[in-house]
Amino acid sequence: MLFQFWQYIKVIVIGNKLYACEYKIPAKFKHYGWKNLETSSLIIQKLYKPTFSIGIMNQGRKITGGKYHRLRKTRLHERHVQEHIVILGETKKKTLRVRGGNQKIILLNANSANVSTGKEIKKAGIINVLETPQNKFMARQNRLTKGAIIETSIGKAKITNRPSQEGQINAVLVKE
Repeated sequence: MLFQFWQYIKVIVIGNKLYACEYKIPAKFKHYGWKNLETSSLIIQKLYKPTFSIGIMNQGRKITGGKYHRLRKTRLHERHVQEHIVILGETKKKTLRVRGGNQKIILLNANSANVSTGKEIKKAGIINVLETPQNKFMARQNRLTKGAIIETSIGKAKITNRPSQEGQINAVLVKE
């Protein structure tokens, strides 16, 4: 049995138990026997289960038994793309078609970097990956990421760009 006092209170009585969703009661309804439903003393029990909980979504059903339907398919720009990993090795590039029909050149392997020494930029060969800020295991795998400290033919350098998004490696010489 469902009682609705306009927008003030919504209550469902099942047997002798009282379940409430909203409990804002004006004074004019208190003489109807709702005196025990003060906001301070009201205990709200769960009336509706959350409709977007993981368990319900996995079943593909609403609490009422209805099905969840996808609103639309995923757009091409919304899809998840596999991460591009740049590893130390002979330089290897790949061209991708990106949004707007444009092309992006990404690195797959690299063995040289454009190192800024302060006054000039020199092309230096990469010897080893010393450390990476994201994960120490990436340095062991010789993965080139932004912020990684690399050993070059000039000296230690820090990668300043994202090699997996650009077709080159830019670095700044680190003072020891």
